[in-house]
Amino acid sequence: MIAGVAMAMASPALAQDAGQEAQLDEVVVTGSRIPQANLVTTSPVTQVTGEDIDVAGVTRVEDLVSQLPQAFAAQNSTVSNGATGTATVSLRNLGASRTLVLIDGRRMGYGSPTAVAADLNQIPEQLVERVEVLTGGASAVYGSDAIAGVVNFIMKKDFEGIQIDSQYGFYQHTNDYDGVGNLRAEIARRAALNPSEYALPEDDVMDGESRSFNIVMGVGSGDGKGHLTAYAGYRSNNPILQRDRDYSACAIGNPAGSAPNTYTCGGSPTSAGGYFRDDGVNNNGNAGPDNEDGTDDDVPDTNPLPSFDFTRGAGGSFVDFDPDLNFFNFAPLNYYQRPDERYTFGAMGDYQVNDKVEAFAQLMFSDYRSIAQIAPSGVFGQVNTINCDNPLLSAAQAAAIGCGALAQQAFEEGFIDDPNIVPFTIGRRNVEGGPRQSDLRYTSYRGTVGLRGEIMTGWNYDVAAQFSRVTTTQISRNDFSVTRLKRALDVISVGGVATCRSAATVAQGGTGLDPACVPYNIFTPGGVTQAALDYMQVPLILTGETTQQIVTAAVTGDTGFSLPTTSRTLQVAFGAEYRRDFLSLEPDTNFSTNDGAGLGGPTIAVAGDTDVAEVFAEFQLPLADDQSWAYSASIDGAYRRSEYAKFGADTWKVGADYAPVEDIRFRASYSRAVRAPDVLELFTAQGPALFGMDFDPCSLPGREEPVPAACIGTNPWQVSLGQSQSGNLDNSAGQYNFLAGGNPDLNPEEADTVTLGAVWTPSFLPRFNLSIDYFSVKIDGAIQTIGAQNTLDLCYNANDAAACSRIKRNASTGSLWGPNGGLIEDLNINIGGFETSGVDFNANYGVDLEDWGVNGAGSLRFSFVGTLLNELITDTGAGQANSVYDCTGFYGNQCGTPNPEWRHRARLTWSTPWNIDVSGTWRHFSEVEFAVLKADGSLNNGVRGDGSDRLDRYFDAKNYLDLAATWQVRDTVTLRAGVNNVLDSDPPLTPSAGNAGNGNTFPQVYDAMGRFVFFGVTANF
Repeated sequence: MIAGVAMAMASPALAQDAGQEAQLDEVVVTGSRIPQANLVTTSPVTQVTGEDIDVAGVTRVEDLVSQLPQAFAAQNSTVSNGATGTATVSLRNLGASRTLVLIDGRRMGYGSPTAVAADLNQIPEQLVERVEVLTGGASAVYGSDAIAGVVNFIMKKDFEGIQIDSQYGFYQHTNDYDGVGNLRAEIARRAALNPSEYALPEDDVMDGESRSFNIVMGVGSGDGKGHLTAYAGYRSNNPILQRDRDYSACAIGNPAGSAPNTYTCGGSPTSAGGYFRDDGVNNNGNAGPDNEDGTDDDVPDTNPLPSFDFTRGAGGSFVDFDPDLNFFNFAPLNYYQRPDERYTFGAMGDYQVNDKVEAFAQLMFSDYRSIAQIAPSGVFGQVNTINCDNPLLSAAQAAAIGCGALAQQAFEEGFIDDPNIVPFTIGRRNVEGGPRQSDLRYTSYRGTVGLRGEIMTGWNYDVAAQFSRVTTTQISRNDFSVTRLKRALDVISVGGVATCRSAATVAQGGTGLDPACVPYNIFTPGGVTQAALDYMQVPLILTGETTQQIVTAAVTGDTGFSLPTTSRTLQVAFGAEYRRDFLSLEPDTNFSTNDGAGLGGPTIAVAGDTDVAEVFAEFQLPLADDQSWAYSASIDGAYRRSEYAKFGADTWKVGADYAPVEDIRFRASYSRAVRAPDVLELFTAQGPALFGMDFDPCSLPGREEPVPAACIGTNPWQVSLGQSQSGNLDNSAGQYNFLAGGNPDLNPEEADTVTLGAVWTPSFLPRFNLSIDYFSVKIDGAIQTIGAQNTLDLCYNANDAAACSRIKRNASTGSLWGPNGGLIEDLNINIGGFETSGVDFNANYGVDLEDWGVNGAGSLRFSFVGTLLNELITDTGAGQANSVYDCTGFYGNQCGTPNPEWRHRARLTWSTPWNIDVSGTWRHFSEVEFAVLKADGSLNNGVRGDGSDRLDRYFDAKNYLDLAATWQVRDTVTLRAGVNNVLDSDPPLTPSAGNAGNGNTFPQVYDAMGRFVFFGVTANF
């Protein structure tokens, strides 16, 4: 490769003199449409080769791209709760929707009707020749979305012959976690008390097997005018369950006061034995005017009905619920790695029709299926009363909850409306029905056809039409219908037979609305029947599609104009493009009415499209060649005008490249980029959704600091003191409700991007290059929400009236979670923005060992890529002191996945004289700190009430060692093998991973499954 490209994990970069450059074929580099005789660009481009895919042993391209310091994984195979089934990448951690993904310089369409970022599952990894990652905005060249940068997958096109590639891999892990939190001891303690829910896994596990098989075939026409490449591939990955890793065998919680250095094993009260409670409504007492229990002004409880928190005991009687004995451990059945299966095939070719016309086409198909699995569904508080004559209740059970004389007294005193119906909130896990599964299926088609050729000497054209389509079917299984479970628990006796009220006739005392109803007997051990499960469990089906249509016409040319100081001429490109993106999502009735018991809210149908007509132009003007003041110098620029239905947008870029001498080159660029709102942001109907949060800020139990004073009161956003003290405000799963939705009046985001850098290729050290590039991206008018947690902070810590008005708590319980909980309004708007800056470092070096005096020992290659993150700022736009915060070096809460200040990947490869290459790779992530946002905007507040650090306040720096070897057995056969995470390093743990992570950590960032071992073979014919 040639100086000026910041290469990662690739062959060494070499400087070229003017004579050498003239002999090179012209290529198109990511970030420009103008062909160039070298790879010198004014914007940094990092490159990964197909060889790197082999050495890393990846079968998922997102796993390779996300190891670059510039890239962060978003959706991938480690996401289970909340999985879309897609694989996406987020450059600079600015969001996957702000990263434009291309295949051979042409954009990919929406990845899914539920998440529009491009789906990398569509890309066949063995056909990838290289991946180019462009830093900074590129909207002037490629249009909307290229704010954080561009990831361009360059496919093999001129392959001839047959290549067969196969690989097998697996994870191996030794369960001996010895990090902070004494987790193994805590799991063992809980296992002794509740062995059905808690258990340590086997000491050594091997799982997560992966298999891939790919074939590529290429042939040229006899006259040399045409070429055709075809491919087909298969890939499958087995699941990994959280129960098989000791650090994820339970959902950890913050330590108890009695054991401050030991994580607790959390769980859910919605348990196998059931959690039956009155939810505090049977107690009308309170702490009185002084808000302190146990004082003289306490108001006594006069409700005759008993307060209770029961579960079903061994003999079927109600006993007091004990978290240590009765919590349900929801972690073991969750997938740490989702299983998947993918088929790909396609073809691409070109044919020289005549001297002026070359026809080309590219067709790609993929069929992908994955299963996301989480804990069983159940009754999550949707039922909060029961009829006292319910024959499923024993006489003792009915008496324990107040049925009989106490219920009659409560009725007479006005506490209940019917003496036969008493408060009785049910939380009960559907352990008989098995875990919830989301069957995620995607079928994608992508086709490009076009003509290109020479208009006249130095001038060329390229006209292409592109169509892509993604169809999806998502089926959720083993969930309860809320409608049906309510009917199945509303049971009466008909002739001594327990019968659903809805199944009994009116004459029998029923309604006759649902003759198929089967009673759900959760009050007797072994009482749940298969017939009841068959009745209550319903599939929830979501179908949808996305399409993209693009027509592009471009002209590139050599104007022949040059300045007297240069031998190179002014190059230009210009053209026009039309693009239409369409999306539709069709949920079935169970989804749209929120009838699934385990749903966070309804999924509402959406359909819409956006289209844009654009014109664009580029130029590259050389300023100097071999002058006394410059070895070379040039400037470039680009402009694009985009016309959408409701708005227009102008984007542009200017850049400069200056080499005072041959050995060093300086480069700079400044660009304006935009991201237009997508269909989901514009047209999604408003509905409930879930967000992750450590705890409700108004909940007192377990807190070492008092709740904010603004929490207590009678406004819709406030709770009573009793509700604050009840413990019912916190959700053990860390999931709370918010109201999400689209906004058809959104405007585009705007971003200004600056890059400044230098490339050093010293003549005294052949085959060495070093590039250092500063980057800055600032986004204004971001399409975002203020954020549910930010809204809570603004209300309770800053007394922001607008924020408080968006909080709607459940009036009876005060909660913000569960199907009957309140929610926080958090809709899409243009507000605030994001800003990030830092420095990228790239270095490559190659040397023959005989140059160091070691004869016959082969050669060494070294490559290094690292990023120093200076700032990663979020501005929520709320105008408070803590509305702007910098997540550099932080994780959790508002900061989400870890954002280390320093990340790097370094590789050393020894090419031996025996046709064997041995590589060692060092991956490093610097320390990060848990983010706790305070009123002043600071985040470094992860301390407990006694001033000591939270156990997870700091994630120590992580280092991973990967080893791989390739052996060219014959000219046509190559074997490869390797081990990633050789030392089987455990991931850092936190009870606050929330929806941003999985299994108590962040597997998108850290190696959470153990060491990965792979073997592969490539044969060419």
